[in-house]
Amino acid sequence: MIGLISATAAGAAARDRLAAAWPDRTRVYDGPVADAVRRAFAECEQLVCFLATGAVLRLIAPLLGDKASDPGVVCVDEGGRFAVSLVGGHGGGANELACEVGELLGAEPVVTTATDAVGIPGLDTLGLPVEGDVAGVTRALLDGEPVALDAEVPWPLPPVPFAAEGAYTVRLTDRAIAPGEGEVLLRPPSLVVGVGASKGAPVDEVLKLIKTALGDAGLSVRGIAELATVDAKAGEPGIVEAAGRLGVPLVTYSAEELAAVAVPNPSDAPLAAVGTPSVAEAAALVRGGELLVPKRKSDSRPAMATCAVVRRPARGRLAVVGLGPGARDLLTPRAKSELQRASVLVGLDQYVDQIRDLLRPGTRVLESGLGAEEERARTAVEEARKGQAVALIGSGDAGVYAMASPALAEASDDIDVIGVPGVTAALAAAAILGAPLGHDHVSISLSDLHTPWEVIERRVRAAAEADIVVTFYNPRSRGRDWQLPKALAILAGHREPTTPVGVVRNASRPDESARLTTLAALDAATVDMMTVVTVGNTATREIAGRMVTPRGYRWQEEPK
Repeated sequence: MIGLISATAAGAAARDRLAAAWPDRTRVYDGPVADAVRRAFAECEQLVCFLATGAVLRLIAPLLGDKASDPGVVCVDEGGRFAVSLVGGHGGGANELACEVGELLGAEPVVTTATDAVGIPGLDTLGLPVEGDVAGVTRALLDGEPVALDAEVPWPLPPVPFAAEGAYTVRLTDRAIAPGEGEVLLRPPSLVVGVGASKGAPVDEVLKLIKTALGDAGLSVRGIAELATVDAKAGEPGIVEAAGRLGVPLVTYSAEELAAVAVPNPSDAPLAAVGTPSVAEAAALVRGGELLVPKRKSDSRPAMATCAVVRRPARGRLAVVGLGPGARDLLTPRAKSELQRASVLVGLDQYVDQIRDLLRPGTRVLESGLGAEEERARTAVEEARKGQAVALIGSGDAGVYAMASPALAEASDDIDVIGVPGVTAALAAAAILGAPLGHDHVSISLSDLHTPWEVIERRVRAAAEADIVVTFYNPRSRGRDWQLPKALAILAGHREPTTPVGVVRNASRPDESARLTTLAALDAATVDMMTVVTVGNTATREIAGRMVTPRGYRWQEEPK
């Protein structure tokens, strides 16, 4: 919950805007400001104070305890010009909150955390449990000193400028070791603990078994990703409470799924009880991995719990990102976030140039020229399979005549794939022209490099006969100068010569140009590969210089 505190009418107005925008996230604290701040500090995860930073500092100073537990505090000035991350930038999420508040109120976010200022992710913001000399290693990264990454367990981290070796080290490990001098341990959730239990097994017995099994194998409890068991034990109190105390999810599988898993230590007892010869080992192994701890029983008499531990391989992460039509303000916040999340960026060289300034230090860039789409798709998938966090970029929306389809054709279910939508060229052009896509519409590429012309022509004819608005991508190049006139001729057989046609080149870019013409008057020689051509249907009209297709085909009668 975010506590909102204000002292003046101007502050209250901005406060109320936040409260209205985030009704489920915020709580307004009224009354004397000092009391309001104290109550909000004790009850909320974050605070937004519409007060001077000096005043807030004096009010919260006696309340501050530890940066790991203190709420994040953001200050907004009376004029609503700045949203200042004051306390808890990372641990309390104040840096991110300042950006959110700034975006909503039109204020400039002010973030002074050193790592954020230079674009290096904080070691305590990577989403993994962290131990060791975080301050010292972070300072070394900021000072440009070599910090080595020792990835005992590969994991898709965001970009950090690691070196091959150095006096400082970041170690990715699920082993139960203590950090050395100048070392930070990151604990990836790589361990799956399969658990079986008799009815009524005490939670203390289940927990003791798990911790003993991990300790004997030299593994850290902080590396547990989940507990896993059979569906029949989904409500077993000892298992459910054990997962709760460990702070990990409980995942269950059917007896049929577990019975299909080959295990080294099957048993007749679980087969008779729940329908599978193995619960602990099978539940740990069902999604693959390396069995580190075979089935073992608790030491009570009789033993009421079993467990097994598997190290599951890291799943790489492939984000397929649409960059939009080119303008920076049409690049979505989600796309920007994914670009900064990726340690490997794959893309066409000219698209990489568009967003190179957004990449964090340490991002590995794999760029290539035109005509290498399949190679880029394969490269992105291969990097993800190595456990990397990869962003594969394309213009517009990556799923529309871009990189998503070849990449997903290469990918299997061994990596996580995230699609990030973007503003397409058709949509950008339509917004410039007016509202040509107000009713049914279709996009057709006139490039026959990958699709036979016979197929393209059949699709154009179908759109013409169905009276659908058509946007042509890749309409004309030096080597393909006859396809657009042919497509226009097909449409002309079903539409009037006066049908509006919009021609937009380099939509949203500095050299953008747009014009409105007609089906009869369009000169195909003025069109190139940087252009999209939108041909209206029989209801499309030009109104006040804009191209408009009504939502319904009953056009309102023009006023007399």
